[in-house]
Amino acid sequence: MKIKTMAINAVIAALYLAVTALIAPFGFTNIQFRVSEVFNHLVVFNKKYIIGVVLGVFISNLLLSTLGWYDLTFGVAHSLISLTITIVACTFIKGTIQRMIANTLIFTFTMFIIAIELKLALGLPFWFGWMTLAVSEFIVMAIGIPIMHALGKRIDFRRLIED
Repeated sequence: MKIKTMAINAVIAALYLAVTALIAPFGFTNIQFRVSEVFNHLVVFNKKYIIGVVLGVFISNLLLSTLGWYDLTFGVAHSLISLTITIVACTFIKGTIQRMIANTLIFTFTMFIIAIELKLALGLPFWFGWMTLAVSEFIVMAIGIPIMHALGKRIDFRRLIED
């Protein structure tokens, strides 16, 4: 991996952590308005961003979550699985906005992984947890679409990381 790619992924991880820390009370439990989830849309531009996003999730959950290993295991797994599905889906979907819509739907659906975590860790009802998590994830990711699209016009995310 090239130094520039590693540095950019480190910056993404740091930004993910910083944004998560700013809204920490709203970024955990069954209603998660974790604004840093907008960074998930970066894989739509280049799959190499997966490293920075997953690292950001890991560090955020390690330092900020009160659920310990549950959040490290389920949170990181959720991001890795969802981002991988998005990367595969993007090979069949043309257009940045369409890819971000697909990414939003994938993350919304896969929030059942976090609902399982909260069921195991806190005893929260699975179906209620999945519903509230999915709604909050959908809102954050949907709001992120025009933001990331506009940023993508100013910053060439596709070529920022070297191939």
